Amino acid sequence: MSNNNIRQLVLENAVKYKGKANKKFVFGSVLANIPEYKTKQKELHEILDNLVAEINSLDLEKQKQELEKLNPDFFEKKDKVERDIFAFLNIKKGDKVISAFPPSPEKYYHIGHAKAILLNYLLSEKYNGKFYLRFEDTNPENVLPEFYDIMLEDIGWLGVKWDGVQYASDYIDLFVSYAEKLIKEDKAYMCFCSAEVTSEKRNKKEECACRNHTIAENLKYWKELPSYSEGKAVLRLKIDMSHKNTRMRDPTIFRRIDKPHPRIGNKYNIYPMYDFQNPIMDGYFNITHRFRTVEFEMASELHHYIRNILGLYDTYTYEFSRFNLEGMESSGRVIREKVNSGELIGWDDPSLPTLRALKRRGFTPEAIKQLVVESGITKAAGSTLTWDTLIKYNKRILNDSSKRFFFIKEPVEIKIEGDKERTFFLEMHPALSLGKRDFKTNGLYLLEKEDIDSFKDKILVRLMDNINFIYDAKTKTGKFHSEDYLSFKNFSGEKKIIHYLPKDNTQTIQATIFFPDHKLIRGLAEKNIETIKVGDIIQFERFGFCRLDSIKTENGNKIFNFWFTH
Repeated sequence: MSNNNIRQLVLENAVKYKGKANKKFVFGSVLANIPEYKTKQKELHEILDNLVAEINSLDLEKQKQELEKLNPDFFEKKDKVERDIFAFLNIKKGDKVISAFPPSPEKYYHIGHAKAILLNYLLSEKYNGKFYLRFEDTNPENVLPEFYDIMLEDIGWLGVKWDGVQYASDYIDLFVSYAEKLIKEDKAYMCFCSAEVTSEKRNKKEECACRNHTIAENLKYWKELPSYSEGKAVLRLKIDMSHKNTRMRDPTIFRRIDKPHPRIGNKYNIYPMYDFQNPIMDGYFNITHRFRTVEFEMASELHHYIRNILGLYDTYTYEFSRFNLEGMESSGRVIREKVNSGELIGWDDPSLPTLRALKRRGFTPEAIKQLVVESGITKAAGSTLTWDTLIKYNKRILNDSSKRFFFIKEPVEIKIEGDKERTFFLEMHPALSLGKRDFKTNGLYLLEKEDIDSFKDKILVRLMDNINFIYDAKTKTGKFHSEDYLSFKNFSGEKKIIHYLPKDNTQTIQATIFFPDHKLIRGLAEKNIETIKVGDIIQFERFGFCRLDSIKTENGNKIFNFWFTH
């Protein structure tokens, strides 16, 4: 039975790391799960040598099939989360699913927006449907042209693949034709009341005299709207001024705007309101499902109403609670003020939850996706999640993919007596074949000041995957003890494992690390980081995950500049 359990653990490790089990990882797992082998470690090494070689010779699909027989639960957890999140929709196999997300090109999106984007995309992906991006850009006053590309870039970074990109501003003629249809059916009228009067009457549930215009009068005024001064008149739906939902009290659906449109210039000067444009685009393009946040809940009744009176496909919409990351500023107005004042370096400042900032800092789209799934789809009051939740998912992903390197922020030189001159190699990842790092030593090392300050006399110190030495507190030097890990493990006195750098300018490179609180630390990293490129996320051992942000040259020396991830 134990051998089957060991085989299962080897298979799980192999599947987790894309077909290649790592004996060192499995060895520790076996000792943790099958205690009887703690006294039979030599036998365990022989068993694992054979099992790892055999299982690594199988292709990944064969490994998965065998693991499915031994431990089917290994595959069920993720599938269950993905399957259940949309269960309440009761979508059946073969049902048509077309979803969309409508960005407004006016601001940087943050992690809260990511939830709506991903829910709509994941729904279409789950049911092999289609997903569209639709720029809701029918208010020239709110359209900033640079955000068309910014949003495509940010949404694409989330891993979203769309079947098409639409621009609502391309469909002004469509909105105009539907508006005229409603006027001719006496379901819309031209109103000349000021915004203040309209708001007052809406609050009092009172109709205005404009509601009594004839169809002919409304058509005449409608045709004249492009020649009116801005604000003189609007087109309103004729619904019910006493309706309990204020959005249903004869809402405005068209108005004049004089500002040129960034995409279509001065072609039009009348534009639909959001609450008219949005439901028409959903219905006209047969969008079957749309998820959006709770602030659209009152608009939902109006949107269904508009699609129904126009004879359009009635999209199913579901409003869910938004979530916020605790302690993070997400207000666009506040962020803009801080950026303009210089308090923040930009919309990608490492302290922000914007998608740009998360990307630059080193968070992964997969971690954000897992956070979205965990927060669920509910109408309950918005939940506040902590950074720890997002970090938990991101660490798990980065831990399984990031190369390892050494970084020393306050280097102090130490000599290890008896350490022979040699070249040695360390793995860039403990379980994946991501390459090796080469080091040369002559007994001189750079250690963290913090580590040396913590050493007690006669402590056994292990330089990670290198050598063990005894520290002499009086001389502040070390004496070679051994090379193998077992000698360190079996040492009965005080001991510690640390990272290090060779004391050799040819093997180190200057590096900086920028923190979310804007603290900048400088230090030395191993020369092997020259193998990575800007944008790569690595782990500095015993320090944290960092993303390489830039490589610069100062006084002829290369400096690798990182952003601290977590």
